[in-house]
Amino acid sequence: MSRRKLLLTGATGFVGGAAAPALARAGWGLRGLSRGAERARARAPQLEWAQGDVADRASVERALEGCGAALYLVHGMGEGAGYHEREVEAAAGFAEAAAEAGVERVVYLGGVAPTGPGSEHLRSRLDVGEVLRAGSVPTIELRASMIVGHGSLSWLIVRDLAARLPVMILPRWLRSRTQPVAIDDVVVALVRSLEMPLAANAWFDVPGPETLSGKDILDRSARVMGLRAPRSVDVPFLTPRLSSLWLRLVTRAEWSVAREVVLGLTEDLLARDDHFWDAIEHPVLLTFDEAARRALAAEGRDGPLRGSWAWVERMRGVAPAEHDT
Repeated sequence: MSRRKLLLTGATGFVGGAAAPALARAGWGLRGLSRGAERARARAPQLEWAQGDVADRASVERALEGCGAALYLVHGMGEGAGYHEREVEAAAGFAEAAAEAGVERVVYLGGVAPTGPGSEHLRSRLDVGEVLRAGSVPTIELRASMIVGHGSLSWLIVRDLAARLPVMILPRWLRSRTQPVAIDDVVVALVRSLEMPLAANAWFDVPGPETLSGKDILDRSARVMGLRAPRSVDVPFLTPRLSSLWLRLVTRAEWSVAREVVLGLTEDLLARDDHFWDAIEHPVLLTFDEAARRALAAEGRDGPLRGSWAWVERMRGVAPAEHDT
């Protein structure tokens, strides 16, 4: 890149927060875009912060000034009806603003394409990627399914279910398969995507090393926490929409967002291939168990949980895990 300044959208989120230190180590000067720039600056003063929103063209143009690259890590899931159209419109404006600012590379983190029509959330993520890649700035779209790490919504749902329910109903959607990937590996993918040779705008799947069903993921998560795998009762008629209601009771995940995640689990979410990891010379990925251990260890550093479910977890003997070295 001719200019080493990078605009990091979604800088206050799970992936953005995880990627920022690695980007800085790689030599990027970071400018975060946030709707609450003053609060973000107080939490992370080592970053330069710009006030704005990807849906506001003027603030995007100001934030992109002097940047040679951008990471697009935002999505509007859970922001009410019409978020799909708003996401696509914002991405189109961002692509145009990036071209006008002379940005040389955009990297976007989206979702794996489902085998069928998919949920509104998944369709929105794919449409955003398509719009960004249609722009004139060289763009790489990375497609991940479940990302395992402390701060991930999908991991939070799995972690809470496995930690709190020794017996659970098994709706049909928990038989769907996916390839969970560790946040550590996703960060490597994002950083190296900024520098890898690119002949044309492209998308790549970034799967984890194992193919697991939802039930497998719950069982493995429980074992990492030192628990027995939850006993399950098959209830094939329990729909994802009804399932999201009991998720609301058991997990800490925001219900409106958790509902969208569950609706996306009705089909297999499997990568087309895993060639991207060889292309960036990162062929050895963290296993699901190791990614889960690291997520639990990071959670433990935040201090003990509080509330009634924290009491349940203590009674069950759930303890933060230390990851392997």
